[in-house]
Order: sequence, then structure tokens, then C-alpha cells
Amino acid sequence: MEDTKRSEHKKACANCGAELKFKPGTHQLVCEYCGYEEFIEQAKSSLEELELQHYLKVVGDNAYTKTIDVLHCKNCGANQHVQENYKSLQCIYCSEPLIIEDVEEEGWILPMALVPFQIDARKAKILFKNWVNGLWFAPNKLKRAALDPEGLHGLYVPYWTFDANLSARYEGQRGDYYYETHRVKTKNGTQTRQVRKTRWSRVSGSVSGFVDDILINASQKKRQEIPPKVAQWDVKELVPFNSKYLSGFVTEKYSISLKEGHHLSFQEAKEIAYSWIRRDIGGDTQRITQSDIALADETFKHILLPVYISSYRYDNKEYNFYINGQTGQLSGTRPYSFYKIFFLVLFIVVIIAIISIFAK
Repeated sequence: MEDTKRSEHKKACANCGAELKFKPGTHQLVCEYCGYEEFIEQAKSSLEELELQHYLKVVGDNAYTKTIDVLHCKNCGANQHVQENYKSLQCIYCSEPLIIEDVEEEGWILPMALVPFQIDARKAKILFKNWVNGLWFAPNKLKRAALDPEGLHGLYVPYWTFDANLSARYEGQRGDYYYETHRVKTKNGTQTRQVRKTRWSRVSGSVSGFVDDILINASQKKRQEIPPKVAQWDVKELVPFNSKYLSGFVTEKYSISLKEGHHLSFQEAKEIAYSWIRRDIGGDTQRITQSDIALADETFKHILLPVYISSYRYDNKEYNFYINGQTGQLSGTRPYSFYKIFFLVLFIVVIIAIISIFAK
């Protein structure tokens, strides 16, 4: 427990005593005041996969591996890990104020690995600003938000990742296309037309293979999901967990339990099994009438993945913008300025009216 608490304390510069922060794209901590750099020692062992059934039982008995301090957002439900460098005291998702006195100590399964940030805040702000500037009819408030240095936050998002040996027995039908020539009457006379038909045949068989790294977002489900094109990380770049990588960023505690994450991963595994079955059936189209899917030797990891988030409220509606902290891919919802659209339409109407007057 004492070691865990030490890992949450800020990392002090050995030269001037200021706070060290992780430098994205490196394996170093850096002091923003004197430039001192400190390397993060890399673990020599490979990433550990934990046996799933054991942990399902442990979590079911309310026994946890570590504890962490979190602030709970009463508006959107996000659980954010508080470090000493956490200055904004606003929810990273919805910008609602957070009260430092509400900090709670909660149990969690310590992350086994993380993908470190590769893009720093300066580059992320440039990407966000360029994206906003390219939007048509964006409110001026949104453009000002893109210039706000405090408006973009780096966040480590929690994910469960599951591995398993998958096997499935199935029954179904294979469909092979063939074509028949039909004669049809049209206003231009009788014509021939090729009509596609499907010849079905019964099939059965089995498939098996290894399912690697099914990613399940462990954030609160009622919040908007990270857009799919942003949620694409190269998990081959995972490094063993070291709290030094968290310095200068906010870390979200998972709010989807391991048990629920496992249930969601089975739905993903089922879709993988169906794709294997369809490929095994072959033909032009397939029907799966019955399947018996089983997973064995299941393992999991709790990992953290990097993303920048800007939260913005316009006309009583919340908007979120996301940048992948590893790849720089950006996506988000955006508001439209009613007045900009109104005046543009009005301008077009006036121009058309003027042209009509002179045309007469």
C-alpha cells in the first residue's frame, strides 16, 4: 500500500525541485523550468497476461489489488485519478467543476501496461485548431475555445483487453449464385434479363483459433464513446506500466467492471467466430442456423491508452472533440452557428433579388 501511495506523488526534479512531467514521444521525464531530463527505466520482463477466471472470482469477492484516489464527476460519471499536477479541477469530459474535497480512495486492478503519449500538447492544440478553422459555420465561441490553452486535456483511458482460444461447431447453409434468363415485356417489346438465384446446400463443421487483444472500453457507458476512427491504437507499442508515464496527464479509472468487460468481449468474440464460420462455409453467401462457441485459456490485461479531449458546451448542448494521443487522428461532433447560416441565406436571397431586378 505504501508503494502505491508513493507512485501517486509528483516526480520532483533533482536539479531544481520542480515537478517532472512525461515527455510524449520519448521514455523521459522533463522539467519545464530548468530542462533537466530523467529516463524512465524500462522493465526487462515481457507483458504479463493474467488468468481471467481467478480475477473474476477475486473481484466478485470485492478484493482488489491496489487503491487509487479518484474524483467522481456527478454530471457524467467519469472517475478521474487525482495527481498533484491536476490544476483545472474540471471534468475532462463535460467541464463540470470537480471538488477536491470529494476525493475518494477506491480499489482497482493496477494497469499492466500502457501506450505512452507520442504527441505532445502543443502539436495536439495545432491539430485541433486547424480542424476547427476548417469547419464551415462554426460559432466564434468554438474558434476561441480552440485557442484556449486550458481547453485541451491529455487523458489515459482505461481498457480491458482479452485473449482466448476460440472454438466453434456450427450448422448452416452455403449459398451459391446462379443466373436464369427471363423474358419480360416492356414498352419497347420483349427483352431478356438475367435474374440472380441462390442455390442452397446444408453444411456443418468446426473452426478454431486464437483471439488476440479484444479491446473493451472500460469507461462509463452513458457517456459518448470515443469515435471509432480515433479509437485505433497500435497495442504492439504497449510498455509495462510505470506511473511516471502518467505525470502531467489525467488518468481515468475504469467504471465498467472486469466481469462486465468480459461479457462484452464475448460478444466481440462471437462476431469473430461468425466471420470464421462464414469463411469456412464458403460460397457466395452464408446462413448460420446453429453455433456452439466456446472460449478456453482466457487471459486479460488492464491497459491505459492515450487521447486528448476538448469538451465544449454551446447552446445548452455538450460537444466533445478527440485526438488519438499516439497517431494524431482527430474526430468530434460540432455545433453550427444559426446566425452565420441565417445571414448567408439572407445574403444569397438579396443577391438573387438584385440579379432579378437588373434582369428585367
